Amino acid sequence: MKLTILGIESSCDDTAAAVLRGTGEAPVILSNAVRSQTDLHAAFGGVVPEIAARAHAEALDLMVEQALAEAGVSLAQVDAIAVTAGPGLIGGVLSGVMAAKGLAMGLGKPLIGVNHLAGHALTPRLTDGIGFPYLLLLVSGGHCQFLRVEGPDRFVRLGGTIDDAPGEAFDKVARLLGLPQPGGPSVERAALDGDATRFKLPRPLLDRPGCDLSFSGLKTAVLRARDDLVAAKGGMTEQDRADLCASFQMAVADVLAEKSRRALADADVTAFAVAGGVAANKTLRGRLESVTDLPFVAPPLALCTDNAAMIAYAGLLAFEAGRTDDMTLKARPRWPLDETAAPMIGSGKKGAKA
Repeated sequence: MKLTILGIESSCDDTAAAVLRGTGEAPVILSNAVRSQTDLHAAFGGVVPEIAARAHAEALDLMVEQALAEAGVSLAQVDAIAVTAGPGLIGGVLSGVMAAKGLAMGLGKPLIGVNHLAGHALTPRLTDGIGFPYLLLLVSGGHCQFLRVEGPDRFVRLGGTIDDAPGEAFDKVARLLGLPQPGGPSVERAALDGDATRFKLPRPLLDRPGCDLSFSGLKTAVLRARDDLVAAKGGMTEQDRADLCASFQMAVADVLAEKSRRALADADVTAFAVAGGVAANKTLRGRLESVTDLPFVAPPLALCTDNAAMIAYAGLLAFEAGRTDDMTLKARPRWPLDETAAPMIGSGKKGAKA
């Protein structure tokens, strides 16, 4: 039976709503509306949680209205409402959950809480229909992990970052080099004119077995290289900045490519997929595609970054499986996909990385 799902996403700095119709095997995205908060946070060099939460609260009803209008669907035609219930910035997640609860209660529609990471993990199936099990590299601003995706709610973590996620590292490197946020696109643009071989940056953890990753030391190496340039020359030229960006980006690509080879050797899967905001980086995509002869899936750029279509799809699969939530649904800042896996080393004071 075809279902119509309204999805809501507000876990970080994008307020999104989408309408998806169909079955888990044949979904169609009717609309996918996203409002970015980049301009609101630009002056602060990163996302300010309090500003993000307020902006979500102000924009959620407008984005739902836009998504419904673009889809040509009324609220009465919606079968269920899916919402990101975590992980993410708690103020933003809470804004989305409360909006979804209000809609569900007012309309008498089922409510489905979705793990934001599951939305990313299932996106290759939404876009390309690949079968289970597949290996996913989830690589985003706040997360980096290898997952064996065995079903809509079955994820086995094979490895992950023990400190910064790649997206965090890109943002921090951008700040170090005076580039605008978000850092990923800024570093990628600057790297186009750079020499990736000029600076000999480390490839962390390649000397250790397994699929775990680390990017904090790489970020520190960029800081030292920048400081050496400033001490020697009194500043940096545009070419210096471009070469540093290219060298950093290549180091990240080398690490992700090698760790992907190791994960593929252990995963016993039929396909390799990449998802998450950092998956929009063309250099990284190209390197990852080259590591295997298995089918490689990289979703369209609009579905790599945070969006509500992926939340609607994860909600659709949950609804088909008979799982719904009630008004006790909680917003969760942390929510590991593989809850049986041990916490990552170096997860910090806030607990295990999701």
